[in-house]
Amino acid sequence: MPQTIGILGKKIGMTRMYSEEGSAIGVTVVEAGPCYVLQTKSVDKEGYNAIQVGFGMKKESRVNKPMAGHFKSGGQGSFYHVREFRVDDPSQYELGQKIEVADLFKVGDIVDVTGTSKGKGMQGVMRRHGFAGGPGGHGSKFHRRPGSIGCSAWPGRVVKGKKLPGRMGGKVVTKKNLTIIDVRKDDNVLIVKGSLPGAKSGLVQVYTK
Repeated sequence: MPQTIGILGKKIGMTRMYSEEGSAIGVTVVEAGPCYVLQTKSVDKEGYNAIQVGFGMKKESRVNKPMAGHFKSGGQGSFYHVREFRVDDPSQYELGQKIEVADLFKVGDIVDVTGTSKGKGMQGVMRRHGFAGGPGGHGSKFHRRPGSIGCSAWPGRVVKGKKLPGRMGGKVVTKKNLTIIDVRKDDNVLIVKGSLPGAKSGLVQVYTK
């Protein structure tokens, strides 16, 4: 498994920046890290190489006893978010080690960002799948419905995977090959070109390439 080290962050929102030529660039601001190493995993013991990191400080009173014991080994307090990153050599990392945005990224780097998309609830086929819909006239009585979905006498059922109304959004989404516009070490801020999945204050994972 190739190394996919990254950092956890919180999506702050979108704004714009200007290039040297004066053109506006839509960017997303991410509060990236700091993260702390909570556990190292190796092929010999767990079957794969990885590090587990925590992000977002949490009051100790809000942590149950099993997780409190787990966080204790890191010696950096408790966290809201815990994730793993695959690494080639976990021995390079120590428990409690601090990982900051400037340690991993620089301006111009290409990254992948994973987040949970905004949930949109129950939606019809026009919004969920982009169906064109029926005629707009009053007499057609067919405007936003999906239309026929059956298979006649055989096989006499709806084929799996048919595009139908249903729950939309709220899924794990990864946007690839995004460019880092700016890295602000003192503020733990990462500015990425384009939009990122999820709502404001949502958790995102930024991976190195």
